[in-house]
Amino acid sequence: MHTLTRTTVVTADPDAVWRIIGKFGGFADWHPLLPPSVIEDDADPETPGAVQAFSVNGRVVIREMLLEKDNSRRMLRYTIDESAVLVSDYVATLSVHPHEAGAEIRWAATYEAADTLVPEIEKQFGDNIYTTGLDALKERFALPA
Repeated sequence: MHTLTRTTVVTADPDAVWRIIGKFGGFADWHPLLPPSVIEDDADPETPGAVQAFSVNGRVVIREMLLEKDNSRRMLRYTIDESAVLVSDYVATLSVHPHEAGAEIRWAATYEAADTLVPEIEKQFGDNIYTTGLDALKERFALPA
């Protein structure tokens, strides 16, 4: 089992951050690289089992299924249901925690993959997706100069 974690601290109230990032099916609202997603089968995006599909040029490139959402803990967990990336048992958690400077945002995952693929997964998920999204949030919640 491999792990992947990225975090950032923002100068904002944890609840305010959660209101922005805590919507399964709403990642593209705050993440600059993710295309809009569609919640399949008119499912409730707040209910475990809901599947969001991201499409590029009309082709689904990744499907993720919500496993758990807990607004009181400001946390959601999801799994990759379908992807071109060669990972299995991928479970990610996006969460917001109180921090002395405001809020800490954690995006972490566990997954199975061949050891030779780990550097590419770290780059694609850890750097391109997680870090880019966290950097966008850090900028969004930055205090005015």
